[in-house]
Amino acid sequence: MRIRHATLAELPALRAIERAAGEPFRALGMAAIADDEPPSLDALARHQRAGHAWVAVDTGSDSGSGSGSDGHPVAYLVSDVVDAAAHIEQISVHPSAARRGTGRALIGHLATTAAAEGLTALTLTTFTHVPWNAPYYARLGFRALADSELTPGLRRIRAAEAGHGLDRWPRVCMRREL
Repeated sequence: MRIRHATLAELPALRAIERAAGEPFRALGMAAIADDEPPSLDALARHQRAGHAWVAVDTGSDSGSGSGSDGHPVAYLVSDVVDAAAHIEQISVHPSAARRGTGRALIGHLATTAAAEGLTALTLTTFTHVPWNAPYYARLGFRALADSELTPGLRRIRAAEAGHGLDRWPRVCMRREL
């Protein structure tokens, strides 16, 4: 596995990864999450152009994705800068690549990149009771933030999520210092 910037040609594959990664939510009674539309190609392209879209590629095979011997994406991470922190907008791992440290590697890559850019932390928002969400991120060194600790940018993100209906299930903002 190798981590690198996503290419424009790979953006449709990222949407496919997102759809596949959403399927396990059905077993938790969260079909609306599984059915949620992945980020649009335009949104992904904005992250890609800004240099904030990375893929983990499977270098052991070639799926015909156009990336040749460089492998094909099996996971991705897109981020933004929010209040002097690298905010993980989305991280998704295809189920075929799950439980191999792929998500951990993507987050580690972002942490290294963010620290080199002088950012103070990594942040994200996630579901509290989904095993591969908040409990997983806690194992990676993230901590849940109290409401009083939310930055203005995180408050805006949470408000947008609530408007999208994500608060049907408990959610939390998390932070990992760099």
